[in-house]
Amino acid sequence: MRPSGQSGTRKQGACDKSSFSSRFLSQRCTTDTEICWDFNSRIFLRYLHLVFAATKFSEQQRLRKALLRKQCGGVNQSLVNLNKIDLKNFIVDDKHGIIYCYIPKVACTNWKRTLIECPNADVCLCVLQAKLKHYTKFLFVRDPFVHLISAYRDKMLNYDQYFFKGYVRVILQRYKKQTDLPHNHEVAKKNGLRPSFYNFIQYILDPRTQTYEFEPHWRQMYRLCHPCLIEYDFVGHQESLQEDAQELLKMVKLENDIKFPPSYANMTSADSVMDWFQSVPLEDRRKLYRIFKEDFQLFGYRRPTELLED
Repeated sequence: MRPSGQSGTRKQGACDKSSFSSRFLSQRCTTDTEICWDFNSRIFLRYLHLVFAATKFSEQQRLRKALLRKQCGGVNQSLVNLNKIDLKNFIVDDKHGIIYCYIPKVACTNWKRTLIECPNADVCLCVLQAKLKHYTKFLFVRDPFVHLISAYRDKMLNYDQYFFKGYVRVILQRYKKQTDLPHNHEVAKKNGLRPSFYNFIQYILDPRTQTYEFEPHWRQMYRLCHPCLIEYDFVGHQESLQEDAQELLKMVKLENDIKFPPSYANMTSADSVMDWFQSVPLEDRRKLYRIFKEDFQLFGYRRPTELLED
C-alpha cells in the first residue's frame, strides 16, 4: 500500500531519498516498502513532537517574561540601588557566560551541583553591570506559599545550630511561651522542641520581624533576585523543573555537557497547601498573602482564593 500522491515503483531495500521522512534513519528500513514508510513516519512524527514541544516551552518563556515586564511597568530599570547584600545570591559563570540568581528551596542545591565548577565570584556592581548586558541570566521560582512550607520543614523541623539559636528559640519563647530552653540544637531535638507551622507564620507576621530583612530561606523571591531591575533571559518554575532545566541547557548550548540531576517527588505539593494552612486563622492568611503578593503576581502564580476567602 502506497501513500496517496506517490507513483512509480519503489526500489526494494531502500527508501525514496527524495521524501522528507527518509532523512530519518533510512538505513533502518526493511525491504518491505510499506514497513519502510511506516518506520520513517514514526520517526517523522517523533520529530514533529519535539518541534511542537520546543515551541510550547518557548511560548511559555515568552509569556513569563512578558508578565514580568507588565508587572514591573514603571519601575526604573537601573542597578544603581543594588548594593553588596543584594548581589549575594548571584552565581557568575564566566566560562559559559551565565548568571544564575538562586533562591533557597527552589532547586538551588541541584543547580549549584550542576554549576559546581562555576565560581561564585566576588561580584562587584560595576563588573556585574557589564556582564548583565552579555551573559544569559536565569532564575527559578516557586509557588510562594509552597516555598514557605518547604522552608518551615527544612529549617524549623530539621534545624541546625544556626537556625535553632537565631530563629527556633525565639519562636518558641515568643509564641509558645517556653522558657529554660537548651542552647544546643541536638538537645532541643531530643526533647522534641519544634515550633508549629502556625508559630512560624506568627513569626513572619510579627512587626518585630518585619523591621529586618527576612532570612533568605523565607524572604520574598523578588527581593532576592530583583526581576524588575534585571531583565532575565529565562524564568524557570519548580513545578516544571525537569522540562525547564532541559530547555535552559539547550538555550545555553550545554545540554551535551551538563546533565541536570533528576528530581524526586516533591514532598511539599501545591495540593497539600490547604492542609498546612488549616491551623492558620483566615485573617493571618490574608496578611501573609499581602506580604508575598508581589511574588504571586510577578511570577504568574494564582491568588489562592480557597485560603483567603470565607
